[in-house]
Amino acid sequence: MTTHSAPSATALYDIPGPLTRRRHLVYGIVSTVLILALVGWVIYLLFDTDQFTSAKWSPFEYKGIQELLLRGLGNTLKAFAYAAVLSLALGAVLAVGRLSDHRPVRWIATVLVEFFRAMPVLVMIFFIFVALKVQPLPALVAGLTLYNGSVLAEVFRTGINSVERGQHEAAFALGLRKTQVTTFVLAPQAVRAMLPTIISQLVVALKDTSLGYLITYEEFLHAGKLIASNLDYDLPFIPVVMVISPIYIGMCMLLSWFATWVARRQRRNPRTEAVDVAPAGPGTLLPGAQ
Repeated sequence: MTTHSAPSATALYDIPGPLTRRRHLVYGIVSTVLILALVGWVIYLLFDTDQFTSAKWSPFEYKGIQELLLRGLGNTLKAFAYAAVLSLALGAVLAVGRLSDHRPVRWIATVLVEFFRAMPVLVMIFFIFVALKVQPLPALVAGLTLYNGSVLAEVFRTGINSVERGQHEAAFALGLRKTQVTTFVLAPQAVRAMLPTIISQLVVALKDTSLGYLITYEEFLHAGKLIASNLDYDLPFIPVVMVISPIYIGMCMLLSWFATWVARRQRRNPRTEAVDVAPAGPGTLLPGAQ
């Protein structure tokens, strides 16, 4: 007969007793029932307002609508790809500036980071589009890059500073320069801690590409708006939202899955795994020892 040892308490919390576990179970059941009731009520409203009738969904069979949605999705992914790459590059440059030993460089980088983090994304996009007379795609990418790059700069700086101070000192003791210490010692160790926050910020950038429809950039949301407002198709807004929303959610979940996969690969990387050391045993410890 197998016996199960009782779970032990940790420094963060005490193991709940039988009464607390029963109360948590009741809370979970009640919450699940409420969520299911809410979902059921929403589905009822959709059926009650005839949102699932074939007349409202048949326009999606038209080739023109399918091509419009695919073109909008492609434009969204294009804007996100440009913004993601440029935001990471800008964030790295600003982080290096904030970590610089030169005070003027550090001050300039700090001012840029704080300014672009405080500015609303939409205001920057409109300013670049209207005042600077930039085309919709570059204006959208520039606005997303400036905002997300400044946020990522703080993520990079905080991640590098979170590495144990002994790593700095040991690397400098080996004769490495500061650039080498940051590139080969600190950054690889900080990436694992920074990765979830980086992916979260990229998800924000992906969702913010929808602001492009305000400057007439033909991204995914703009395509849905064109379809919903086209009286020739008599297609209300709800079916369009029900098509577009799951695709946005799926892309964000795909980014999160990619982050999990990268983190798992890092944990299996031989360069980051600890080396197994055989336990000490009887015998000669040093060459020539008796």
